[in-house]
Amino acid sequence: MKISISKITLFYFLLLYSFTAYPQNNTIDSLKKALQTLKEDSNKVNTLNSLSREIKNTGDYDKAKQYGTDALSLSQKIKFKKGEATSYNNIGIIYEEQGNYPEALKNHYTALKITEEITDKKGIAASYNGIGNIYNDQGNYSEALKNYFASLNIRKEIEDKKGIAASYNNIGLIYEDQGNYPEALKNHFAALKLKEEIGDKQAIAASYNNIGLIYKHQGNSPEALKNLLASLKIEEEIGHKSGIVDSYNNIGNIYITLGNYSEALKNHFAALKISGEIGYKNGIAESFNNIGVINEKQYNYSEALKNYFACLKIYKEIGYKHGTAGSYAGIGNIYEKQDNYLEALKNYFAALKIEEESGDKLGIADCYINLGSINTKLNKYPGAKKYLDDALSLSKQIGSKEEIKDSYSDLATLDSTTGNWKNAYLHHKLFILYRDSLVNEENTKKTVQIQMQYEFDKKETVAKTTQDKKDAIAQKELQKQKLVRNGFVGGFAVVMLFAGVFFRQRNKISKEKKISEAEKERSEELLLNILPAEVATELKQTGQCQPKTFSMVTVMFADFKDFTNISEKVSAELLVSEINYCFSAFDNILQKHKIEKIKTVGDAYMCASGLPTLNYTHAFDVVTAALEIKNFILTRKKEKEGKGEISFEMRIGIHTGPVVAGIVGIKKFSYDIWGDTVNLAARMEQSCDAGNVNISGITYELVKDKFNCTHRGKIQAKNKGEIDMYFVENIS
Repeated sequence: MKISISKITLFYFLLLYSFTAYPQNNTIDSLKKALQTLKEDSNKVNTLNSLSREIKNTGDYDKAKQYGTDALSLSQKIKFKKGEATSYNNIGIIYEEQGNYPEALKNHYTALKITEEITDKKGIAASYNGIGNIYNDQGNYSEALKNYFASLNIRKEIEDKKGIAASYNNIGLIYEDQGNYPEALKNHFAALKLKEEIGDKQAIAASYNNIGLIYKHQGNSPEALKNLLASLKIEEEIGHKSGIVDSYNNIGNIYITLGNYSEALKNHFAALKISGEIGYKNGIAESFNNIGVINEKQYNYSEALKNYFACLKIYKEIGYKHGTAGSYAGIGNIYEKQDNYLEALKNYFAALKIEEESGDKLGIADCYINLGSINTKLNKYPGAKKYLDDALSLSKQIGSKEEIKDSYSDLATLDSTTGNWKNAYLHHKLFILYRDSLVNEENTKKTVQIQMQYEFDKKETVAKTTQDKKDAIAQKELQKQKLVRNGFVGGFAVVMLFAGVFFRQRNKISKEKKISEAEKERSEELLLNILPAEVATELKQTGQCQPKTFSMVTVMFADFKDFTNISEKVSAELLVSEINYCFSAFDNILQKHKIEKIKTVGDAYMCASGLPTLNYTHAFDVVTAALEIKNFILTRKKEKEGKGEISFEMRIGIHTGPVVAGIVGIKKFSYDIWGDTVNLAARMEQSCDAGNVNISGITYELVKDKFNCTHRGKIQAKNKGEIDMYFVENIS
């Protein structure tokens, strides 16, 4: 596998450099063609600025800067102030991407001054946004947020939805860098909602991408993939190739996290191919970097170095300083793993020099952490402590929890190496504290609530639009009836005719009313079959149901062993009949113990106790019901086997913890629950042997006095690590 990666990488490296001389960008070609026919007026300025932006996206900063400078010169010549400010902003963005932050700030502040002179509020907001971006790049988050909020307030004032969405997006990125994932997600969903309202597909794709990366940070790979694939789908629909590249690279990184390197490579090489076709140098470099990461994780350090050096070469060519520093750090990390500390230090210092020139505090903190780690290995303990203390101080200054966590981790290692056990314990404890603050139960709960709120708001908007249409139709009908009514005033004969029509209509309405009342009664019965009574009442009274958090709920999953194999051996009719028979029995058992059935999916059955009405016996009730279900299935198995028929065996898993509950859907309502507790209950069922009831250590602590249980030890659960599990035998 490693040899094939090497050959493929070399092939693409040679191939892509033949592509990059001929970037295939229809927009750039069209703008260049239009430029030839334009007079020296504002239209030409706008076209030059558009060309500058498009070429900047390919990574050709020198050419992009030239078009931006041409736009600036023409703006000044024809005294087109708005175009002049836009030019300064565009040039500022190019300097920013090259890591030349002083020049970038200089251009954005010049643009800000011009837009304030001509009272161009949209331009003022754009300048504040550009200034915020630079402070963000430098790790000066307080200044970045200050400028982003200034931009946001102006955009709200002028009702610039596209601009408001962009501000929310940038504010979300700041919170992401600080490790405040719930707040980051809240802003990204706010941005997504506005983008959907204005129908900006490219921007919608970017939001899905950002949301996916938040879930990646939280270790929620399924939700991350779901959003990144949604982003990719939109990018492909609109043919936005650089966006497709970014999506492929991000999806590949999720697969790296999951250890699925073949799928990761598939995505990174797809990104590499498209990047080469369109001359997207940033995309090429990113793909080489990611392929290097895969080689590194497979301990193929020589191949990893080849890819990192390829990445470094491209970033140097286009003058992307942040990427160049990152490549040096990656190369240094490989040399460190190979115990080639001299080369590692050389590359770490090269990265540090670039970050210090740019003033990127976050990048400097990362470099300090790398230098602290390698000095510990070189037994240069005072130097190691100085670097790690500086990293910690800088990380706290900018509020980056990720870097604070890493600093404490390396300080604990240093203390252990030098025998300072007291400090080692303290620093390790602080490392755990910050690690858990990034991904913990509370953050997960907030994340679920934010996502649900977005989904509910979206559905409410759809429902309101539908109702508005109905109201408009009703209003037209009312006006029509008024016209008809006034027409009847013309004569007695017509009035009598109307009277006849009226009485017939009244009788018809009376009949329809009775039918309607009967249907309403049936609808309410059906609603109570679908939703808990409390939820149904809230829905009828308010027209909606707010999601609620329950701090302690017991969740049960049950499914049939070898269901797929059995389904191939019996007819569909018999299979459905047997599932219906079993699930109906389960429904009766649940009703007896006042447990809420949540849903069935295929052969899986899910229920919970402790919601929507709180109780203190939820764990006991669910375990008792589980044992009754287990006994029912055992009895049913004997009956079926006695007749020579194929029978089912069942696995049951139970876990207790917090969940968020609410309604999903606007047409076919569904009461559902979310959270890590649900995932863990599913893992309990998956780790169960057929014919048993498997409970987690948390549930065991709640019911151990009432049931005889057998400790199974700590068992590995997918994506959850080792968990204490118990088989429930019977009531004690």
